[in-house]
Amino acid sequence: MKNISARNILKGKVIKVSHGAVNSEIIVKVAEGVEIASIITKSSAERLGLKEGKEAHVIIKASNVMIATD
Repeated sequence: MKNISARNILKGKVIKVSHGAVNSEIIVKVAEGVEIASIITKSSAERLGLKEGKEAHVIIKASNVMIATD
């Protein structure tokens, strides 16, 4: 992996890829019982060669996380 400024990098294995017309949902298992989902463009998923069983890095870079209720 090339140098990157994000500090939250988790290595895992792709367990599910769901392609839509424009975007793809990728689910990566990073630990037992811990799965992270991400929506990326379909073209990016294809360029990265993402498929079930492939190792991947989940990179999290966010300034905040919001939670709301009705």
